[in-house]
Amino acid sequence: MRVFDYKCARFGVVGIMTALSYVAMYPAFLAAGVPQPAANALAFFLAIVLQYIGHALFTFERRLINRSQITKFAIMVGCGFGMSMLVTGPLAEALGMSAWAAALAVALYLPVQNYILMTLWVFALPHPKTEYMS
Repeated sequence: MRVFDYKCARFGVVGIMTALSYVAMYPAFLAAGVPQPAANALAFFLAIVLQYIGHALFTFERRLINRSQITKFAIMVGCGFGMSMLVTGPLAEALGMSAWAAALAVALYLPVQNYILMTLWVFALPHPKTEYMS
């Protein structure tokens, strides 16, 4: 069986690309003089656009344009954004973490959270009512 026949492998490929894009962009924006909150927001937004496209089309093989799916994805992203702001801001400051270390921590934690939410909620197929009758 080919490795890309497995959803988790496809998720990993998209996730690695998402994480690498965030880890590269966040410190680059900081180096360009963008304030920390804006640098994180911009890097995060650009990375999640790539993430949605990759996971919808490649990982979960769903239509790209689906209002319910996009809404759920946005809610999931909101949770991830809050976590990334906490890690790259107050937590990084309190622990004396560099921008690279904070970005890496975000890049390692968010894929786990996202896989669970995407599999069970964002891209989950609806269950027929007959499943609950037996």
